[in-house]
Amino acid sequence: MSAQDKLTLIKENLQEVLKEDIIEDVILRQNRPLKIYWGTATTGRPHCGYFVPMVKLAHFLKAGCTVKLLLADIHGFLDNLKAPIELVKFRAEYYRFVIVSLLKSLNVPIDRLAIVLGSSYQLSAEYTMDLFRLSSVVSEHDSKKAGSEVVKQVANPTLSGLIYPLMQTLDEQYLDVDVQFGGVDQRKIFALASEALPKINYKERAHMMNPMVPGLSGGKMSSSDPDSKIDLLDPPDVVEKKLKKAHCAPKEVEGNGILSFVEYVLLSVDGLKNDRKGSFVIERRAGEDGEPLVYDDIATLKADYEADTVTPQLLKPAITKALIELLKPIQAEYQASPEWQDIASKAYPPSEGKKKEKKPKNLGTRFPGAKGSVEAKPDGHVEGKSKDRVNLGTDAEGAMKNLDIQSKAPS
Repeated sequence: MSAQDKLTLIKENLQEVLKEDIIEDVILRQNRPLKIYWGTATTGRPHCGYFVPMVKLAHFLKAGCTVKLLLADIHGFLDNLKAPIELVKFRAEYYRFVIVSLLKSLNVPIDRLAIVLGSSYQLSAEYTMDLFRLSSVVSEHDSKKAGSEVVKQVANPTLSGLIYPLMQTLDEQYLDVDVQFGGVDQRKIFALASEALPKINYKERAHMMNPMVPGLSGGKMSSSDPDSKIDLLDPPDVVEKKLKKAHCAPKEVEGNGILSFVEYVLLSVDGLKNDRKGSFVIERRAGEDGEPLVYDDIATLKADYEADTVTPQLLKPAITKALIELLKPIQAEYQASPEWQDIASKAYPPSEGKKKEKKPKNLGTRFPGAKGSVEAKPDGHVEGKSKDRVNLGTDAEGAMKNLDIQSKAPS
């Protein structure tokens, strides 16, 4: 692959690149593999949205880049305790299983992939001292602003949310990379890194950004929102059910997560797996005449969708079929790995539903036993506002009389 072809593949489907000259210098002039890092906080279960960055990591690896994948366990803990410290270790291991399986399913070599656990170096004395140095040149305002689209925003934020962007900045130096890659939601942290690292005598890095792919409900795809995403281990019937409910307005291309998944995942995956330009097939509905619709570029598919040639009723079944096929090797590997299954149960233990509290029945104030109505005394008589209705006296004869019980001679 020529240097220019490598650059083209590296930048394919990216939304933005900052300091592109750094990338070009490494590939065109230094003539060495580009060193890239992508990090993910090990919090919620990885979902199908992870195919988007995985496709780009596959492109980087195919272009001969060295890729470092950071399992940011401490970041997960810092982000408003998204990952309880007791589960961090297990979740990091679960992510390792998932990501390796994802990349293997895309038919790319992973010999240039290194998986690094954040806590393996972020707890060192040297890293801590550099974190202090960085905190002395970054204002509270700038750190808060940098993390505003990444760190969970709450009414009373903790200091951990300010440390998060600083650590992500410092990771570029400690992972010894040329480029950091992430979603466009990371842009403010990338800008902070470009400005802050030179202030503590570390070099500036380039940054590459993927677009944010909408979730099934139209907003951001999130691990914490089950309606917005499909889990990588969801069975076919669940995948079909979720896609049937997915937001996919007729003739609307903007914000359409279904079309975005074709653009950023399915077309690229088909190309990677078959070593050619990718294509996406839409079968006709039962009873309709004509050949299947085959698309090898997203522009044509979007044009046909806007023209209502392709409808949600045609698109959704095609996506469902393609996604189920995409998940098959990952799910097969999971089923064949007792170790992965064991880690899954420890990383994401079933939540114990809160037992419903039994509420006392409200029988009304006229009920003789209602609170404050009557109170039984040791000698058998009662007191209270309803005592005249329930008082039977203190001896058997009086009680029989009050109950109006009459003995009847046997006939």
